[in-house]
Amino acid sequence: MPQPPLSPLAPAHKPKLASVAGVRLATAATGMKYKNRADVLLLAFPESATIAGVTTQSATASAPVDWCRPIIANGTARAILINAGNANAFTGIAGKEAVAKCAAAVAAAMDCPADQVLLASTGVIGEVLPHAAITRHVAALTRALDEADSDSTAAWWRGADAIRTTDTFAKATSRQTHIGNTPITITGMAKGSGMIAPNMATTLAFITTDATLPSRLLQSLLPPLVDASFNSISVDSDTSTSDMLILAATATANHPPISQAGDPALSDFKNNLADLLCDLARQVVRDGEGARKFITIHISGAETDLAARRIGLAVANSPLVKTAIAGEDANWGRIVMAVGKAGEAVARDRLTIAIGGIVITEDGTRRPDYAAANIESALAKHLAGDTIDIAIDIGLGTGAARIWTCDLTEGYLKINAAYRS
Repeated sequence: MPQPPLSPLAPAHKPKLASVAGVRLATAATGMKYKNRADVLLLAFPESATIAGVTTQSATASAPVDWCRPIIANGTARAILINAGNANAFTGIAGKEAVAKCAAAVAAAMDCPADQVLLASTGVIGEVLPHAAITRHVAALTRALDEADSDSTAAWWRGADAIRTTDTFAKATSRQTHIGNTPITITGMAKGSGMIAPNMATTLAFITTDATLPSRLLQSLLPPLVDASFNSISVDSDTSTSDMLILAATATANHPPISQAGDPALSDFKNNLADLLCDLARQVVRDGEGARKFITIHISGAETDLAARRIGLAVANSPLVKTAIAGEDANWGRIVMAVGKAGEAVARDRLTIAIGGIVITEDGTRRPDYAAANIESALAKHLAGDTIDIAIDIGLGTGAARIWTCDLTEGYLKINAAYRS
């Protein structure tokens, strides 16, 4: 399958990455699906590392997801092996055996238990992972770990590039923060472009930090931060069988002990972790298959924050809303439709909608000066840009949410019609 051209919404410049003490990376090219590019990434951690994670809520979760769940619950891991091009989902016993063989190969090479090796796969569903194509590279991958320059960020970009499928650009970012007076680094990468809809993490994402934090604390931090980031994005309303987000802390930073998520000394770390997750989530949307417009939807006035998020996702996932924006058509009635179908309480006669800061509706109907104020022309000017803002006030309470999505274009159809070719 030819690589799609770079998304027009891609960042103009690569962010500056910071290496994380205790994390080593290596990549390999297996030729399993893609030619002349790396498609496997091995991340290695010290014995002191703790982990937390979230996985897809899909009822047809992949074999790697099933393998990882008890490891995440245990809270420690030495490695993550990621491959692109084959999801190893809906593959039965053969898929489970492939996962076990890959984990065993990494465990033997790293001299650690197999249940300390996380696996993640992304790509075509329904095809058994050809594990031999991966395991024959494990020895070379582990040698490369030992030879890698731990201070080089080039390895991070190679890793982010290796886990792409239909992604048109690698996605990674870093944050510098502190716990107490101790400097702390957080660096993460993600992949995602299609089959993106919230139901956990909607992508593969791997976040690392040198902080020294217990796994139960990390696990308590993740769900609300994921809800506000990866669970608040949508490209096409489809949830992957392979979704996974792993947070690994190498415990190489010597800061005061932290045992509770509410410790004030952890405040800056949490804020920076939240910001990093939102950054990566937005990068996924900006690489939405065929996307030409990045859309932010602000919901206010709902009964609860959860209700607001559900309403926002109903708008974000509406093909009619997305195609109207792709066509730069100010058909705001489609937003009214999407709000109404969300299944949440709405004060219809107090509903207010604005696009690009331009208020369109008041008291449950189109504003009376809509024609006289030439609102349609002002909306068209905003929709001609590549960054679209929609604000919706439900008129009931204090619930609020922010959702990121993209338009739906012919490019999406072309990419997915040819996905297996």
